[in-house]
Amino acid sequence: MNIAIVGTGYVGLVTGVCLAERGNAVHCVDNNPAIVEKLNSGQVTIYEPGLEEIFLRNLRKGRIAFSDDLAAAVLAADVVFLCLPTPPGEDGSADLKYILMVADEIGKILAANPGAGYKVIVDKSTVPVGTSDRVTEAIGKHLDGKTGFDVVSNPEFLREGFAVEDFLRPERVVIGSSSGRSVEILTDLYEPFLPSGNPVQVMDVKSAEVTKYAANAFLAMKISYMNDLANFCDAVGADIEKVREGIGSDSRIGKKFLFPGLGYGGSCLPKDVKALLKTAADAGAPLAILQSVETINQEQRKRFFQKFALHFRENFAGMRVAIWGIAFKPNTDDTREAPVFYIIDCLLAGGAAVSAFDPEATEGAKARYGDRITYAESAYGALQDVDALIVVTEWNEFRKPDLGLMKKLMKHPVIFDGRNIYDPRRMRESGFLYHSIGRKASEHHETILY
Repeated sequence: MNIAIVGTGYVGLVTGVCLAERGNAVHCVDNNPAIVEKLNSGQVTIYEPGLEEIFLRNLRKGRIAFSDDLAAAVLAADVVFLCLPTPPGEDGSADLKYILMVADEIGKILAANPGAGYKVIVDKSTVPVGTSDRVTEAIGKHLDGKTGFDVVSNPEFLREGFAVEDFLRPERVVIGSSSGRSVEILTDLYEPFLPSGNPVQVMDVKSAEVTKYAANAFLAMKISYMNDLANFCDAVGADIEKVREGIGSDSRIGKKFLFPGLGYGGSCLPKDVKALLKTAADAGAPLAILQSVETINQEQRKRFFQKFALHFRENFAGMRVAIWGIAFKPNTDDTREAPVFYIIDCLLAGGAAVSAFDPEATEGAKARYGDRITYAESAYGALQDVDALIVVTEWNEFRKPDLGLMKKLMKHPVIFDGRNIYDPRRMRESGFLYHSIGRKASEHHETILY
């Protein structure tokens, strides 16, 4: 098929590249000339494992191209995917201005080209319930009814770090539409991605829109529950890792999203939880559980840093602290809503110097802090003469470090592990003062003062 992708951010680029990989002709549109130039010259603009290889392959074969020409892309397309940002407003609601602006432009393009033929317009972005109706209205107000189109909700379920795998081998595809014609077209489009019989789930538009938010909110709930439970384990002397293993082996619960840490971040869960809370409140059906999820998530990074502050008696002046990990999760360069920023802000406010390392996300920290912190070239490079290390992101390269080398480099062997990636007993035996989340603290309880 001929496919138009409007927006070449995270969702748009992955969607376009993966659709091209299955033989479709894909025209991606972005209004940022610098991004278009980079992509056409073979530079991938986001970090995502496996993406660059198939991006370059399809660019060479001419199956994917990039421009700022919305009209050309829409007129040539059978299906138009709207992959545009929906940032949260001050009240938490999703800002639909970009989607509605493009929908208005599509309406004008189709009105000026009455022979363009039938188009399926797909809301791929995460949008509140009722958005498809608003997109339909924005397009349809320019038309006389002779140009056929349908607006479909087809939410994405891509995990950053696994997005290519998730798109190429989805667990399910959700299509929200009352139009048999649009459902048939999209089912045909997705058929090559579902060789194992994973389902295409067809439902009404509003149910599809809610499904996306409900899925992300449920995952956020699991994360916040485990973080809340970890704090309880801290209080009573239990081990959250043993509890996680015990409940995760129950098939009704499952093993995923049960890892305590510093709270969720990134581009999806924070804004989707806020947007669903706002939509529910506006509908007069507030979601009390979800409000607690949001509160726990914000408090988690504060509680973790409070451990650090108590250890050093609130005195960070003159200290040098290493940070391992900037991205909100491993295998991505995404720093949106990253918990690390709260920690660095607190350290800087207390007069500490910060040396940070991340394999992929350094640019995100540079954009926020400039030269106020130091950016190391390697994990060990961040440790030179530091008074403590804070582990924020569980990159694989942090999991099996040379503990002897770490002790030699660090001024004081103190580690605060925000992802529970090390064994407490091994750390104690190696001579580290080690603190994690929901597990017994180091047997050494003396406070280090500087």
